[in-house]
Amino acid sequence: MLEVRLKHMRSAVRLAKFALDHGETPVACVFVHEPSGQVVAYGMNYTNESLSGIAHAEFMGIEQLRERFGGGEELMCVMRDVVVYVTVEPCVMCASALKQLEVGKVVFGCANERFGGNGTVIRVNGDRCTGGRGYVAVPGILRREAIMLLRYFYVRSNERAPKPRNKAERRLDRNAFPSLPWSRYIGRESFVEEFGEKMLCHFDDSTDIFGDLVDWDLIDEPCDWILEHLKTQCQEFALHRRKKIKLEV
Repeated sequence: MLEVRLKHMRSAVRLAKFALDHGETPVACVFVHEPSGQVVAYGMNYTNESLSGIAHAEFMGIEQLRERFGGGEELMCVMRDVVVYVTVEPCVMCASALKQLEVGKVVFGCANERFGGNGTVIRVNGDRCTGGRGYVAVPGILRREAIMLLRYFYVRSNERAPKPRNKAERRLDRNAFPSLPWSRYIGRESFVEEFGEKMLCHFDDSTDIFGDLVDWDLIDEPCDWILEHLKTQCQEFALHRRKKIKLEV
């Protein structure tokens, strides 16, 4: 299971690196149809280019699915089998949208300290006040890589920001990382189901399951090829699904 999680999160991290290299906040996601293991949609933040505060990575992925499957029962049917891999914890808005669409599961890298909707600020995915069924959120997959991409972004000057800060005021920290309070996001039983009992020491100690490792190549190498790669995977899933529907009919 962990190898599968890493495979798809690497794709999300590469897409976030692509976003960073093109002037966007480095947050990205891939939507994976779990039964087949195929990517069905992807998204990256588009807030700077679009000047829209709601152009978040998850919404971009949802829009791709809406274009492909419409907004009715077929979309919901697909979403129930989808695991969303996103580099940063979904904000409250995105967490609510995913819940209402009845997504199967969300796997994310690092916490969203200001707006996190999967446990950091509020646990939208587990509440009973909003519509839709709840979903399990799994944090900590390539967490440090996701954090470093955000740090790369915030040491740069963002000319589109309302009040751009002086780049000279910022220092890139490559060594210190916050702890990971697993219990904010995932229950003990769900943690064991994901990672196994041998990993419980990390749950109890709020530490990374990968230790101090950071895959620097993953976040430093150019990823201009990633869009075409993900687009091809999405097309393959759409073709497979059309063939399956024809056979059932």
